[in-house]
Amino acid sequence: MKKIRSSPLLPIFLIVFIGLLGFGIILPLLPLYAEVFGASPFMVGVLLASYSLMQLIATPYLGALSDRIGRRPVLVISQIGTVLSFILLGLANSLPLLFIARLLDGISGGNISTAQAYISDVVEEKDRAKAYGLIGAAFGLGFIMGPALGGILSQGDNYHIPAYVAAAISLVSLLLTIFMLPESLPREKRNTLRQPRIIDVEGLRRAFSYEQLGLLLLIFFLFNLSQAGFQGLFALFNDRQFGFGAQETGYVLAYVGVLAVLIQGGGIGPIVRRFGERHALQFGLALGGIGLVLAGFATSWPLLLLALTPVALGLGVATPSANSLITRESPPAERGQILGISQSVAALARVVGPLVAGLAFEYETWGPFVMSGILIIVAFGFALRLLPPTRPSEDPRFRTVQPGEERAAS
Repeated sequence: MKKIRSSPLLPIFLIVFIGLLGFGIILPLLPLYAEVFGASPFMVGVLLASYSLMQLIATPYLGALSDRIGRRPVLVISQIGTVLSFILLGLANSLPLLFIARLLDGISGGNISTAQAYISDVVEEKDRAKAYGLIGAAFGLGFIMGPALGGILSQGDNYHIPAYVAAAISLVSLLLTIFMLPESLPREKRNTLRQPRIIDVEGLRRAFSYEQLGLLLLIFFLFNLSQAGFQGLFALFNDRQFGFGAQETGYVLAYVGVLAVLIQGGGIGPIVRRFGERHALQFGLALGGIGLVLAGFATSWPLLLLALTPVALGLGVATPSANSLITRESPPAERGQILGISQSVAALARVVGPLVAGLAFEYETWGPFVMSGILIIVAFGFALRLLPPTRPSEDPRFRTVQPGEERAAS
């Protein structure tokens, strides 16, 4: 395998950054956009969940498809769908059209597992957490610039312009993929023996049959359930608690993004080298859980920023550590598929999270934050049960299967 310094991580970084920039633009305004058409907090949660429901269905399929035909074609096709979804969002003049736009974007957003599989193709195992940290930094940069830009563009409750700008930015990401990104999976390493399925019950069963991998997927589910709960209703929380509009919420999210970039762009490598991915995950979950509970009871925006600081730092450490551990526990021939399953598990959490958070918000404004903090603390308890990762050379799952040889997994 190639080392980080010679691998094409720069194109992937730019693709992820620009993609998240487009997504970040609409993040602070989507709940307020839905309210224009009479959506209740619970219906806002349903709208957010619809995106994740499509990710739940599409992600494992796209991951397995990338194992079969290569990473690059899947990334290109899915990004075309993203561009079209943002255009439709800008044209929306009713709540049903908002739902259709989010459903299409959810299908396209299933490509995150393919991007992760691309990284695993070109980066050595010892550098994988650092590489995922760099990609996490791209996410963070998207959240720094995207929400702030979305807030500025949506002044005067004009929510169409940010959607069109997001479409243009996503088009740039598509062009970068077409012209800058080489294929990472050679034909001889492609998994032609497993046919991709929309709903792969057998693949899900196999993933959970590996004890460590199953435990990591459970942690990943709780972790994402927590994030979906507070992120989905964050704009409404700020509106009710502090009178913030889309612009102010965008600035708060940009602050969180700055911290995420600092930790994932430069801090995650030394942390993992010093403590290991397992302990980094445990630490990040504990820190994030405490911060979320405190954020729910913030009575002023300075206190909110103070509480969100451990949230951003903790989740910034936990996310690349969890992704790296899941990748390490995945057999190479099924890596795209299993990373797809992990993102599908996360999508399921993002389906349930906004719905539950919407109900909690209707009870108390601090409800989504406290619920999310408790969920992350539960995930931390499960993370304490993780064992040190098995070396691939000692694990029979990582034996290379020769062409034509019947797979033990089939």
